[in-house]
Amino acid sequence: MWSVAYLDPLCGGDRRLAWHDVRVVTTDQAPPAEARQAERTFSASIVISGVRCALTYVVFPWLLPAAGWAGGAGPGLGLVIGLVAIGFNLVSIRRAWALRHRYRWPITVLNSGVVVLLVILAAIDIGDLAGW
Repeated sequence: MWSVAYLDPLCGGDRRLAWHDVRVVTTDQAPPAEARQAERTFSASIVISGVRCALTYVVFPWLLPAAGWAGGAGPGLGLVIGLVAIGFNLVSIRRAWALRHRYRWPITVLNSGVVVLLVILAAIDIGDLAGW
């Protein structure tokens, strides 16, 4: 059998398998625990990205100054949260493709769009921290 599969150690793949042992695992065939983990990773990536946006656009510019606290920590904290969110989004894309999830294309498009926005926000945060 000459099929091509993506063998990912995070998803239980074993890189020592011979070609005749390789099989393609889809979310329909994957153990329920792996499919649930892929969906949890996707959900976590979107939630973290949402928290980062809420902090950037609501908490730091409006709520902290209204409460009398300086908003100077915003760019540093936003950069750290943004980098974590980018990591989660990339892991989500990788896991969706490794499991051949039936919604891997929409997951890829959505997460890629979020990553692009987070990279732009990271650049703005770096500019704020550098004083540009």
